[in-house]
Amino acid sequence: MSTDDVSEMGPIDYVVLEFPGNRMTGEGLSRLLDLVDRHVIRVLDLSFIRKDADGSVTALEIADLDGDGELDLAVFDGASSGLLDEDDLREAAAALQPDSSAGVIVYENLWAAPLAAALRRGGARMVAGGRIPAEAFLASLEAVEAEEGSSSASSL
Repeated sequence: MSTDDVSEMGPIDYVVLEFPGNRMTGEGLSRLLDLVDRHVIRVLDLSFIRKDADGSVTALEIADLDGDGELDLAVFDGASSGLLDEDDLREAAAALQPDSSAGVIVYENLWAAPLAAALRRGGARMVAGGRIPAEAFLASLEAVEAEEGSSSASSL
């Protein structure tokens, strides 16, 4: 990949999706495929791991998640940019509860690539980033609403 290719890329994110009790049902798979098909994201790496009740960790192969006899993620078989290594998978496994499985996905945000490229051409560079979990956002909204409710009640 050339420097020009990299300068046109969108931001790259990762997620570790835990499946308690090793229950990978394939639910949500069609949404992931839709995002790829619509060029919203590009999957760069996809790996699966399992953490047994005793804490031992095993890498899993792409499998038939919903039991219909077809490999659900065959389209991603071999998706490996080299970003995920054994250390990354060990770190992901450390976040899992025992008797759980996880999908680890590294993806490029294609939707943001034109903006990111334009900003880079203008001399900007990203120096920090992060993700706010939906639960934290909702808790923050509830706290603001509660505070607004109590301050309007106290001003009466």
